[in-house]
Amino acid sequence: MKNKSLLMAIIAFMLVTFGYAQVPAIDMVHVQGGEFMMGCTDKHSDCSVNEAPAHPVKLSGYYIAKYEVTQALWVAVMGGKNPSKVIGDSLPITGVSWYDAQTFIGKLNQLTGKKYRLPTEAEWEFAARGGNLSHNYKFSGSNTLEDVAWCNNNSGNKPHVVGTKQPNELGIYDMTGNVYEWCNDGYDNYEWNSTTTLENPTGYNLSETKVYRGGCMTSYWDVCRVSARAQSIPNRQFNYVGFRLAMDEDPE
Repeated sequence: MKNKSLLMAIIAFMLVTFGYAQVPAIDMVHVQGGEFMMGCTDKHSDCSVNEAPAHPVKLSGYYIAKYEVTQALWVAVMGGKNPSKVIGDSLPITGVSWYDAQTFIGKLNQLTGKKYRLPTEAEWEFAARGGNLSHNYKFSGSNTLEDVAWCNNNSGNKPHVVGTKQPNELGIYDMTGNVYEWCNDGYDNYEWNSTTTLENPTGYNLSETKVYRGGCMTSYWDVCRVSARAQSIPNRQFNYVGFRLAMDEDPE
């Protein structure tokens, strides 16, 4: 009995000291593996050149966060440092570079013992399209932008509390609008044979730039489409870019 009490005391000390008990819950959505056409398809119009050619992609199952990483989660993991311009616990974190996101994920994994990561660009687009439940909407969950997005038309040019617009077919929020989201991939143009199926692509790892997706609170409809792409060098910090988490289906 005495040994059990001592063990519980040690566990409690570790939880407080290393922050396990302080990390807010992270809601993850399971995305069943499947195949889809990535990029600008005949269902969309006015696509940019970097969205073509559309090409078949096959993905294994994975998990992706229901919400963008919030400032409350960021502060809990990073020890109180908040780089966002507009402050609020339930607002998405902004002002973070791709490298900052990776630092956060490393600390989060140490605190939780899990293996979170950024989604690949293909995983991000598949989830934004609704996965195997997709209705082929132009935006993530609707053909009407304002239903699912805080954007140029309705945001007042500032981020909003996550999860306050309609979710998409998988129950994921804000994949269109609010803030752009970093992906893990290095950026490259689509130059593959459009008839060759790519399995779990990870982008061009030697690229000097990284992909971010989804549009933001100041975006117009054209860059909010599920196939729209953006890029930047990974050390840049923007007041309109954040990220969401992903995880392998069976992390080892």
